[in-house]
Amino acid sequence: MSLSDFGDIRPYTDEEAVEALGRVSRHPMTPVISKYLFPDLPASTMSHMLRGIGSVDQFQNEIMFAVVAAVAAKTSAGVTWAGQEHLKALDGRKFLMISNHRDIVLDPALIQFMLKQEGLPTTEICVGSNLLGSQLVEDLMRSNRMIKVIRGVGPRELYRSSQVLSQYIRESITSGHASIWIAQREGRTKDGLDTTEQGLLKMLEMSGEGSFEQNFLDLRIVPLSISYEYESCDARKAREVLLRREGPYVKKEKEDLHSILTGIRQQKGRIHLEVGEPLRADEVAAAASADRNERYQALRATLDRRIVGGYHLWKTNYMADDLLGGTTRWAEAGKYTPAELDAFEKYIAHKLGKLERRLDRQALREIFLGIYAGPVQAKERL
Repeated sequence: MSLSDFGDIRPYTDEEAVEALGRVSRHPMTPVISKYLFPDLPASTMSHMLRGIGSVDQFQNEIMFAVVAAVAAKTSAGVTWAGQEHLKALDGRKFLMISNHRDIVLDPALIQFMLKQEGLPTTEICVGSNLLGSQLVEDLMRSNRMIKVIRGVGPRELYRSSQVLSQYIRESITSGHASIWIAQREGRTKDGLDTTEQGLLKMLEMSGEGSFEQNFLDLRIVPLSISYEYESCDARKAREVLLRREGPYVKKEKEDLHSILTGIRQQKGRIHLEVGEPLRADEVAAAASADRNERYQALRATLDRRIVGGYHLWKTNYMADDLLGGTTRWAEAGKYTPAELDAFEKYIAHKLGKLERRLDRQALREIFLGIYAGPVQAKERL
């Protein structure tokens, strides 16, 4: 198959992007977004910029990277990264980047920002179709090299769409068309424990025509870890985890959109991206040598070790672990001060205080702390 056969899921072409961004420029929300991002400029600034776009590259270079920089400046205490030498060592060969997933939009946006700053080509990004609830969002995302991952369909259609996605990813990488980013699991991590879904690995192999070993080596898998000092949508996540314990959780209309906006606007403290060493041939061979039902588990465990190993632990993580366990071991190790702990306690009370009073406060607090303590506990288990 050629990439032109994937019209339903592939990113927009330059011509399609120009048409789509013209629609975005006329949308009533665009002046509002423009004023938030660029408060010192006229509200019409972004609309004018969008109408001058002639290609996807120009859209990313002139608008999207400026937007990410503005969001990072407004809502973070700085973005850092390390391990980029692993990408540069690939000498331009395309790869599949797999990372943990904490924020719907910012995770892939920050990765693209890092690649741009390092002088590397950006990747195409996999995003669930459930997040494309409006033409505005779909136009923006598909103009920004988004691959649509079909969600919310029956088993037969899910299998067929997984085959198509797998073929697109493999063809893009092996043909040298584009590198691709995908999250290690469907949906954001809600409990602070990042694990790779076995179904993701099975999907990736569906399109392979060689051995298990060769099928994964061809994809050149690069793990990446994203660490936020203040977790995106932390209180919303704690609420959802609690409600899921009580019974089936049904998202409200536009709930995903609200999560996107909250994630963008929320203060995130410091953010760190750690590019891990690509999966080695000996690691893939070791997984391939396992029994058929154990191969995916072995590869999954290798990926999880890389991603967890790349976590950058912040004071918030150490404080949450002490509070959750009723200990002071991290305070005694000098990881935070009493004043920082007091400020964090106030932060927790403020965030949880915005949630419905009917919800179990103790359970909410434990879930909330678990979101922050999870990375500490996961690294200790390595």
